[in-house]
Amino acid sequence: MAMAKLVLLMALTLLAILMVESAVFKERIGDQEEEYHLDRAQYGSGSLRSYQCPSQCSRRCSQTQYKKPCLFFCNKCCAKCLCVPPGYYGNKGVCPCYNNWKTKRGGPKCP
Repeated sequence: MAMAKLVLLMALTLLAILMVESAVFKERIGDQEEEYHLDRAQYGSGSLRSYQCPSQCSRRCSQTQYKKPCLFFCNKCCAKCLCVPPGYYGNKGVCPCYNNWKTKRGGPKCP
């Protein structure tokens, strides 16, 4: 009987520790999501000045193997939209002008 009480007590203790860890983890994830949304607020059409385009496009195109065309089109898009999305790829939703400019064939013009 004493052994069963000890096992039950250990199980409840482990469950309590797991619940606390889960709550801490969810809190950390929530903080990261808020930071990301705060970062999104600084992007969008008109968020850059024209002199900032070359450095932002260099950042955007730094991970591609097609640097020259990427830089060419990125700078062209940035000059029109005054926006370059965050990251190296994707995230175009934060910059609608950059996202919606299409080629004659209907593909994306901006990298």
